[in-house]
Amino acid sequence: MQSEHNSLAEGVIWKKLLLFALPILLGNIFQQLYNTVDALIVGTFLDKTALAAVTSSGSLIFMMVGFFNGIAMGAGVVISKLFGAKDYDGMRLAVHTDIAFGLVAGVGLTILGVAFTPTILQWMQTPENVLPHSIEYFRYYFSGVIFIVMYNICVGILHAVGDSKHPLYYLIIASIVNVILDLLFVGVFHWGVWSAALATTISQAISVILCMHRLMTCDAPYRVEAKKVRFHIPMLKDIIRFGLPSGVQNSIIAFANLIVQSNINAFGDSAMAGCGSYSKIEGFAFLPITCFSMALSTFVGQNLGAKQHDRVKKGVRFGILCSVVLAELVGLCVFFFGPQMIALFNSEPEVIDFGTRQAKVEALAYFLLAFSHCIAGIMRGAGKAMVSMVTMLISWCLIRITYITVVIHFVPRIEVVFSAYPLTWFISSVILLVYFLKADWIHSFDRLEERKTNS
Repeated sequence: MQSEHNSLAEGVIWKKLLLFALPILLGNIFQQLYNTVDALIVGTFLDKTALAAVTSSGSLIFMMVGFFNGIAMGAGVVISKLFGAKDYDGMRLAVHTDIAFGLVAGVGLTILGVAFTPTILQWMQTPENVLPHSIEYFRYYFSGVIFIVMYNICVGILHAVGDSKHPLYYLIIASIVNVILDLLFVGVFHWGVWSAALATTISQAISVILCMHRLMTCDAPYRVEAKKVRFHIPMLKDIIRFGLPSGVQNSIIAFANLIVQSNINAFGDSAMAGCGSYSKIEGFAFLPITCFSMALSTFVGQNLGAKQHDRVKKGVRFGILCSVVLAELVGLCVFFFGPQMIALFNSEPEVIDFGTRQAKVEALAYFLLAFSHCIAGIMRGAGKAMVSMVTMLISWCLIRITYITVVIHFVPRIEVVFSAYPLTWFISSVILLVYFLKADWIHSFDRLEERKTNS
């Protein structure tokens, strides 16, 4: 059966992790490339204000979508646990409940995004000359946000059962479509910044169709049947129990980053364009971080479900090492070649200067970001997502916002905003390292499941 072939609970640990993580990494590279190409095309064919609207969009999008992505991660933990335990009946209920949740969440998020985007953008102190472009871009983006939500739901299911190859294929196709449509809409038709959002929506819709086709036609226990898509309340409670901490964590971090973005916006459109361009480059540092964090969640969930505790310990050590080393290598490249990279988006000296200054402050600390995300992924897979949620709430939100608010009052330089990131990455890494080394998080997973079964 296909599902046995994808299991991470058997075989050579480092090979299984790498074979699972590599397609995720390649998929993330394609996704980051087409997000970057979005900005490159807009920056080339439109103006600086349009570039600022597109490149500064990440925080708001993540705040709106991040909560539901966190719930999808929780569903992935539940599915991977059931998969590892070979409880295929329970896994089918989890998969169909997850699909139902995604459909409802997608519709609700579309309404919220279209209705409240202008208010949020004004609250973020978006400059008047950028605001029309931003409203235009976000309204079109959120009109098709159901495809973003459903894509993450479908990919979460496939990843949970050890299939990272098919999402890669679908993402490559969507990336190519997105680039072609960007060139056509923006470069040839000159339709404006809204058409970049339209291109993203169409490409995401294609990837969802491909994912759903895979889930509905595969010969595996996780096969989706339309007539069975409904809420199974006990399973929905399980999904929310595992996913709510990650969803809240995503939303709170994104909210904090919105406040950070509003501080950047106060320095003008050149700062928005330069820092937004840097964020596209920084996205490449997240590639090994994201792929190993996701791989570790699935690996831990499957192996704890199969009660293979020693295998969990060996796997997490290998995954953390790979993520930290790869992220820091990217950081070194960004640190030394930042100006040349920023110039690809916009050649104005002021724009390049803002982006380069941010790279010099943050890039060498990427290893801290990688470590925090890996531990968060491990805790999520072990059903301990609350640990990382509280840690990041304290360090990445409360401390980050307080630090910027207080210090920038006395030192009104944009470097204060930049320095908040490595500072809070360090704090979260220390806290999570202490918990990881001291707490009995592996066996507490079994005790949690025993209490649930007895109740």
